[in-house]
Amino acid sequence: MPERSLEPRALLINGTVGVGKTTVAESVGGLLTDAGLPHAVIDLDWLCQSWPATSDDPFNFRMMLRNLRSVSGNYLAAGAVRLVVAGVIEDLEGRALCGEAIGAELSVCGLQADLPAVHQRLMRRHANEPEALRWHLARAGELAGILERAAVDDFTIDVTTRSADEAAADVIAKLGWL
Repeated sequence: MPERSLEPRALLINGTVGVGKTTVAESVGGLLTDAGLPHAVIDLDWLCQSWPATSDDPFNFRMMLRNLRSVSGNYLAAGAVRLVVAGVIEDLEGRALCGEAIGAELSVCGLQADLPAVHQRLMRRHANEPEALRWHLARAGELAGILERAAVDDFTIDVTTRSADEAAADVIAKLGWL
């Protein structure tokens, strides 16, 4: 049965670097737009872009949480009933903190892809950035392992050979949002 409640709900699309979190989140947003459901799409990478990071918070997670609380509150106050968030949550504590910051019931979808497919995507994305490419290629496998062990996802979608639109349709169906 579709979840058409006007009660706010949030989805966090989780996964390793290069797996397609932002692209799938944008596709989910497109489906929600087509259905006329008020929503917002938030990329967590943009909410933690500040320098320098502190040594005890190298990925600016605390900054991201502060910004997420503000941005989510603004979107909810403006009438959004679905928040689609793309980012990396590495543990259950991070999941709980994100849920609190968002202020709405949170579901987490993990995107998974075979590592060679992720590496291909990263090589396209960072073709002219050799240092960034090296870092992302090394981080992809490391982070995939961290996420697998952490088990923070409610469900997973394999995107190795699927388009973002196909994955988004699967995500929406799993949530019952349309």
